[in-house]
Amino acid sequence: MAQLNYDVLKKSGYTGFIQEKGVERVMQFGEGNFLRAFVDYFIDIANEKAGYNGKVVLVQPIGQGLTDLINQQQGLYTLYLRGSQNGQKVDDKRVISSVSRCINPHRDWDQVLEFAKSDDLDIIVSNTTEAGIVHEDESRFDQQPPISFPAKLTRVLYERFTAGKPGIVMLSCELIDNNGKELLKCVNQYIDDWKLSDDFRRWVNEENIFCSTLVDRIVPGRIRDAEEVKRLEAENGYEDPLTDVGEVFGVWVIEGPEGLEDRLPFKKAGVNVMVVPDVTPYKKRKVRILNGAHTGFVLGAYLAGYDIVRDCMHDDTILTYMNKMLYDEVIPTLPLDKEDCKQFAAAVQDRFNNPFVNHELMSISLNST
Repeated sequence: MAQLNYDVLKKSGYTGFIQEKGVERVMQFGEGNFLRAFVDYFIDIANEKAGYNGKVVLVQPIGQGLTDLINQQQGLYTLYLRGSQNGQKVDDKRVISSVSRCINPHRDWDQVLEFAKSDDLDIIVSNTTEAGIVHEDESRFDQQPPISFPAKLTRVLYERFTAGKPGIVMLSCELIDNNGKELLKCVNQYIDDWKLSDDFRRWVNEENIFCSTLVDRIVPGRIRDAEEVKRLEAENGYEDPLTDVGEVFGVWVIEGPEGLEDRLPFKKAGVNVMVVPDVTPYKKRKVRILNGAHTGFVLGAYLAGYDIVRDCMHDDTILTYMNKMLYDEVIPTLPLDKEDCKQFAAAVQDRFNNPFVNHELMSISLNST
């Protein structure tokens, strides 16, 4: 069976939205499952719903990765969003066409620097894991590429600055507090280390927008059941080793200045992306409602004979206890609109009831007690 690319997709009879040509507007450090099921999905929707006409250039952060495979498939991959929504089982398939290519900077660093100078580049996204936003003394300006991600970004920004190009919007998705602020701090450290100019420092800090963001979507990633893989290949008419799976729920909260929402393509597309002055209350909402609900019922539910979160959502006693805790004790403490919090809590119940995820109570208890 043929491997997915544009010609193979056309022959397969796929009738969903596809955008083969577009303008490369986004540089993305990270080519893994999460960003492809989250950011690149949102951009794909923006292309369809808002006419964004944007393509994402992926940059592989470490030596080993998916660059060759992504380029073989011309950036295409199949995404399944699975879960429960409004009490109904959902299993949606979409072929994502927002990615144009992937660059391995350890092999083609010059291509990264060349794209850095593009007039069309407006957004840089990153997810280099919790250990990615670090300052490493061994990173040098003349390395191809510099070792750490913040050092690579500093070099990219310097290339853009010396070419006389405008600043970008930096959207950091790493799972650390104040990810955008911490990234900017590292960049400024490299400006010191490398003795770069004060003009460059001013440009970085005044002309670029470093956003801290909160990401929320569970992404199991590839399908591990060999029989299911065979069945889907037969249904689709192609092989796709880049197939990705995420839950239906997804929200991206971006901390940024007034006017940023109009610069980004998401509002017009109607996707669940918010630009807010402070991301902290939304992190509290997630931790207190989602993680708090888990912590609140997990041990009692286990003692009642349950092993999986989903099964607990079908026990009236546990469900009543969880909802009473959330609506009477947790939501009143949150500094956000209470109706929004209630909607988030309702979505959490759907997420816990995901028929595709067997989330073990004991795995939760290890991280919550």
